[in-house]
Amino acid sequence: MLGAITLPVISGNGSAIAQQISQQNTTQNTNQNKSQSVQMMQVGDLNFPLWVWIIGGVVVVFVFLPQVGWILGLIVIGEREVGIVVKKFSFRGDLPAGQLVALNGEAGYQADTLAPGWYFGYYPWQYGIRKEPVVVIPQGEIGLIIANDGKSIPPDRILGKTVPCDNFQNAREFLLAGGEKGRQIGILTAGTYRINTALFTIVTSANAAQNGMSPAELRLCSVATEKVGIVTTLDGIPIETGAIAGAIIPEHDNFQNAQLFINGGGRRGLQEQIILSGSWNLNPWFVQVEQVKMTDIPIGYVGVVISFVGGSQDDVSGALFTHGHLVNVGDKGVWIEPLYPGKHPLNTHIMKVELVPTTNIVLNFSSRVEQHGYDSKLSALNVRSNDGFAFNLEVAQIIHVGALDAPRVISRVGSMQNLVDHVLRPTVGNYFRNSAQAYTVLDFLIARSDRQAEASDFIRNALHSYDVQAVDTLLGEIEPPETLMQTLTDRKIAEEQRKTYEVQRISQTQRQELVRETSLADIQREIVTAEQGVRIAELQAKAKVKEASGEAEAIRVTGEAKADAYRAGVDALGGNSYVALQLMQTIGDRNVRVVPDVAVNGSDRGGGLLDGVLGMLLWNQNKESKEAKSDSLTRLP
Repeated sequence: MLGAITLPVISGNGSAIAQQISQQNTTQNTNQNKSQSVQMMQVGDLNFPLWVWIIGGVVVVFVFLPQVGWILGLIVIGEREVGIVVKKFSFRGDLPAGQLVALNGEAGYQADTLAPGWYFGYYPWQYGIRKEPVVVIPQGEIGLIIANDGKSIPPDRILGKTVPCDNFQNAREFLLAGGEKGRQIGILTAGTYRINTALFTIVTSANAAQNGMSPAELRLCSVATEKVGIVTTLDGIPIETGAIAGAIIPEHDNFQNAQLFINGGGRRGLQEQIILSGSWNLNPWFVQVEQVKMTDIPIGYVGVVISFVGGSQDDVSGALFTHGHLVNVGDKGVWIEPLYPGKHPLNTHIMKVELVPTTNIVLNFSSRVEQHGYDSKLSALNVRSNDGFAFNLEVAQIIHVGALDAPRVISRVGSMQNLVDHVLRPTVGNYFRNSAQAYTVLDFLIARSDRQAEASDFIRNALHSYDVQAVDTLLGEIEPPETLMQTLTDRKIAEEQRKTYEVQRISQTQRQELVRETSLADIQREIVTAEQGVRIAELQAKAKVKEASGEAEAIRVTGEAKADAYRAGVDALGGNSYVALQLMQTIGDRNVRVVPDVAVNGSDRGGGLLDGVLGMLLWNQNKESKEAKSDSLTRLP
């Protein structure tokens, strides 16, 4: 290539020549101000100021610049341009077959570009200069690169490797370092680049449709909050046989440095590593990102992780646990440690999370279905008693799985639904079918609590071997045959009637007993009254006897005293005199009237009867006055 003489670029008010002219005019004006005179340039007989000649020279230069530039091979590259050089012919021969860009001056596109400035010696009959705008990658976007020249990409890869070339701005270095032809694994981030577009095709959002892409694919990969990005790489070595995802490769900055991923032995296909929320410069020709929600473990549950990838598969469950296989966190298999409530960034394409409720759950062997739905396939148990009757029995089983026991349960049965379908249903069903043959239907109806306690003990022991706690077993509705129910109903009615009659009989008996007791009480009262009367009479009789005896004794004593007195009187006065004396005394003590109160005499004058009547009236009046006066004295206090 010809040596180029670089001159300052004339562009707007900032060109170097204009600045020199301005400085000269300023200096000249300053000198003129100092000397207070205008220096004139004399050409022949014409005198003009120096600045006139300078402006005239500049005008001449610009008027004849194209012709001068063509003669001198002048090329001017602007500040926002890059010059792509095409050599029309060369004494060094043509490019080798299959090569597009010349490195040694051959004819054709040249690897070196022209930066902003003035260049001489690029004569139009030998060179074609194509001015291209610089490549601008806007903020929030990336640029993809397609190399039109270079080595062939190996058949086990689909993207050209990254080589040192100043972000594809040094085409010569790209080709000399072994850059490969085709789509590149490297990308351009936001910024401005001077790139040889003869060697590189830059795919941006502006020309995405022309290159079979959508503008959205050229934007940054943004993983939303509370989501994770599951990555599938499109380049790298194949995944190992039997594996479903590529192992985690360190130090490639979340797939943003794709070449480090390839150099580290990264494999194409689904990756174990995930991308968390944020914005990432990812090459859509290299990775595809699927956004999924974080794994949410609700309160009252734990999550048992079943990983389909990982390293060691050593069983860490212990020698006593022989019904499953548990591994450490990160290994392939059922993790021994569960996930507790919260949001967890997991790659759900390579692992499964089985939710296990840690609260008490009720499983209904009936038509009722709980909200968790584990008992949706359960129904009432049909059992047959030892008296030959088949009947339906509803059962509610309450179970509990501890957080630390959850991995063991899942390792053994696979899921909570399998626990219900393959363990609980046959255990409960077989127990009641077997135990029902030892009892009659009436035993279930009458001794319900006993049957429930027996079932609870048996099922508790049976589920304990599965690391499940049976909290309680409850008997629900018992539906015996209709004919038996009618018989039992009739029997019950008869029994109730019998009880009613018995109660009525007892009531009548008690009423009769009450009447009898009442009568006896009444008779007893009379008996007591009579007995008391007899006793009173006896006492009264005894009293009267004693009184009579006393009176008799008194009379006897009185009589004897009187007799003694009579004898003494007779002895003293004589018989006749003493009798007369006693007679007069008795008449006096007894108020015996010897003389009548009213005497009626018969006379010749006829006044005797009338005088007698008047006398009787006066006597009665006198008597009443005395009695009234006696009553008044008696009533006085």
